[in-house]
Amino acid sequence: MSSEQFLESPKVEVRRTADGSATLYVPALDEHYHSRHGARQESEHVFIEAGLLPLLEAGRGGPCARPLHLLEVGLGTGLNALLTLSRAQAAGAAVAYDALETVPLPPEVVAELAQKWTVESPEAVPLLQRLHAAPWAETVPLAPHFFLTKLPEALEAARLPAAYYDLIYFDAFAPEKQPELWTEAIFAQLYAAAAPGAVLVSYCAQGQFRRNLRAAGWHTEKLPGPPGKREMTRARKTVAA
Repeated sequence: MSSEQFLESPKVEVRRTADGSATLYVPALDEHYHSRHGARQESEHVFIEAGLLPLLEAGRGGPCARPLHLLEVGLGTGLNALLTLSRAQAAGAAVAYDALETVPLPPEVVAELAQKWTVESPEAVPLLQRLHAAPWAETVPLAPHFFLTKLPEALEAARLPAAYYDLIYFDAFAPEKQPELWTEAIFAQLYAAAAPGAVLVSYCAQGQFRRNLRAAGWHTEKLPGPPGKREMTRARKTVAA
């Protein structure tokens, strides 16, 4: 894909979080990509433990099932994708991982992240580099049984397949930073793209966020949040498509 198809990348800074893992900070937004209390802890708690693991334990993506279809809203550093890959491989599951992103990381930022990951997760560094070097809008086998498709599209304009995704990682910047991504219309769009029984997980616990989810058809529940947050949100599509 050409650079003209992406938004201009803002200046970002690589920062260490409280659990030792790395995140990015965007000065123009005064926003971090992950929790300052722990990037890895947050991703593990919100997306893996509350979202992925229950589906894997239920047999999604297993040897006798189709791959688990997963959509991430905001690929970012790739942390969620690589944690998902690790857990799926441990469970012997196959995953088709689609990730929307309009602001890819510059190569120098990926290189700086790789230096940080060399200390905290050296085994993941080659995968981190392969993930960010993968071509856009093409399905790439990032590892056996893990198929990555990076989509250079804004969620508002994305043409998502109907009743397809088993799991949605909603990891957009906070509602006050990207209000256009937290509307009832957006969650109706995701509801239409979700398969029956699908799960959506987010670090956000804002009341209006949950009301917008419910108005779009999702059934929501509050769960304990990761370090530094009291609550998070999990939502389900409980009706047949």
